[in-house]
Amino acid sequence: MKKQYIIIFLFFVGGLVKGQQDPQFTQFMFDRVSYNPAAAAIDGYLNATAFYRNQWTGFDGAPKTGLINVALPIYNINSGVGISLYFDEIGQQNTLNGLLSYNYQLKLGGGNKLSFGVALGMYNTKMGTDWVATDGVDFDNAIPITGESSTLFDASFGAVFRTQELYVGLSVTHLSGGHLETVNIDLTQHVYFEAGYDFTLPGDAIKLIPNVLVKTDFASTQVDVNMLAMWNNVVWFGVSYRLEDAISPMGGVQLPVGKGEIRVGYSYDVTTSEIQNYSSGTHEVFLNYNMGIGKPLNKTKYNNVRFL
Repeated sequence: MKKQYIIIFLFFVGGLVKGQQDPQFTQFMFDRVSYNPAAAAIDGYLNATAFYRNQWTGFDGAPKTGLINVALPIYNINSGVGISLYFDEIGQQNTLNGLLSYNYQLKLGGGNKLSFGVALGMYNTKMGTDWVATDGVDFDNAIPITGESSTLFDASFGAVFRTQELYVGLSVTHLSGGHLETVNIDLTQHVYFEAGYDFTLPGDAIKLIPNVLVKTDFASTQVDVNMLAMWNNVVWFGVSYRLEDAISPMGGVQLPVGKGEIRVGYSYDVTTSEIQNYSSGTHEVFLNYNMGIGKPLNKTKYNNVRFL
């Protein structure tokens, strides 16, 4: 029988680094809607964002993740809509998750908003057939080796409160859960808590922007914290820490293009767990374009990095 031992190891270490069932991004504050549909177009801009993450470089069968988000405001009903599509490859497991989101944004005065959103879509996982036999390893009946695939209905719910300086969000992904029968994988709920704040230093040229993201499936918990420094709303740099997993320097630039702005960011994870003995780190890049459409916008109210 053909079989591959690396996938078993990756499932194990996935539990150690906490939460590999949902995509993991170091620059999570630039990810608009994949884990919280209430964030779609909450800044009032058309946004398009693409991520690519090459995790644990040099590790055979290591995760590779891509994400595309598009969000659009609907001004006349105080709402936002979005689409989120991500693919994730880890060893012989390939996952595709697509969601359509909608939210309603309550205006609280002073530019403050409280948004409630829901996302509906599908979750598909497929197992590959390129298994590698190893001496002394017995066949595991729990691992399909014939290219099986399984799809489930997927749903998420979230809420976001934002002011000009502060944001706080709470969301739940994979609400319906379920069992992917032919690949023998359980889809479990993940709860996210996110928060951040803009501190403008004297002179207005530099902003300090701390962010935190906590993700849990109640079996394991992942905590990410970071601090960014933004100069003249053009260049940012900072560092992120993922508990018991990685320290990540990051940086990026945003420039006017046409009627909007384009942003490019990069981060490098220096692994601190035992995987550092087998990997040279993790590379992550993203590209974002945002543009005001329709109703005129006061840009001074929407210059926070966390809503890019």
